[in-house]
Parts: sequence; structure tokens; C-alpha cells
Amino acid sequence: MSNPYDDAFESSLKTPDKFWTTAAEDCHWYKKWDRVLDDSNKPFYRWFTGGQVNTCYNALDYHIEDGRGDQTALIYDSPVTDTIKKYSYKELRDQVAGFAGAMAAMGLEKGDRVLIYMPMIPEAAIAMLACARLGAVHSVVFGRFAAKELATRIDDARPRIIVSASCGIEVQRVIPYKPLLDRAIEMGHSKPESCIIFQRPRRPLP
Repeated sequence: MSNPYDDAFESSLKTPDKFWTTAAEDCHWYKKWDRVLDDSNKPFYRWFTGGQVNTCYNALDYHIEDGRGDQTALIYDSPVTDTIKKYSYKELRDQVAGFAGAMAAMGLEKGDRVLIYMPMIPEAAIAMLACARLGAVHSVVFGRFAAKELATRIDDARPRIIVSASCGIEVQRVIPYKPLLDRAIEMGHSKPESCIIFQRPRRPLP
């Protein structure tokens, strides 16, 4: 008996142009691609050369326009904080658009870099999608990195903006993020123009 997954996998290997063209037709494109797979500089391949797409639009707005705005887009389930929260596509789009607008008002533009140093909370996903909405490049740094490791990532990314939270919450302790971020910025060579800190009730900043 044929297995749909195996069939799709086999098709992606044998006829990648056809397979990924079909998949891409389910996305919104501001400009269609000139070539699906550019293999002119092997082994460095490029996909959908010439195409213009916005991943945030495809993740949120596209589904809203297709009538699924009230359906659940994101579920946050944290046993540590005993929190379950659901976002519809419309709710998540509005949160993302608002945060993207705030960063744009701070001068963030397409191609700029943002470093995200946050715990696994909905606001981290909102920050990532907001960057994509603006065309900014985001770099996610593991929330438990110490100041020295964080400083290295900041120097590598050279972000205009750093997005963080007041703390991370584990089973038996609360980890203040802001002191770690302050030390990392002090230790590093690259200095961000701005930091945006999400205030968590367990450790609000003064």
C-alpha cells in the first residue's frame, strides 16, 4: 500500500522543481520566482531566486484573509507557571503588528538585525514574527546563556535592537535576565541602540 509521506519524500528527491513549485503555490508571493532551484553554482544552491515573499504575512495575514482569523494560531502551555493561553490568528497578527510598529518607530528597517534573548514565552514568537514583518534579521539566543556567552553572540550579530524579558522562570528558581544582559553589553564591543524588555510579573523591573 502506498504511503503518502513516502510518496511525497520520493517526489521531492526525484523532481524537486515540480515538488516545490506545487508547495510554493500554497503561499502568497509579492513577486513570483524566476527559478525554483538555482544550481548554477554547485554546491551552493539557491531556492526561488527572484521571488519576493514575507514569512510573517504567510504565517498570519494569509490565513486571516482565507477566513481562518478566529481559529487558534498559537497555544502557550507552561506547566512551570501553570499558564495556558491561546491566540487566534487575528489576535496574534495584532500583537505582531503592534510590536513591529514599535520597532519601526525606533528606526528599525529592512535588513537591520535584532537579537532576541528571551525565555520560551509567546512574546518570543511575537518578536520573531515582528522582525519578519519588517524584513529585519533576527538572531535567537538561548535564554540561559551567561553574560560572557551572550556578549559573544551580540558581537557576532551586531544588532540595532535587543529584545529580552525581565526574567526566566524555572521550576525552583527565577533567573533575572536584565543583569545578565547589562553585563553582556558592557563586556562586548558591539552596543545596541535600544533594548526592549518584556516585564514578567514574577520579576518586574523597578
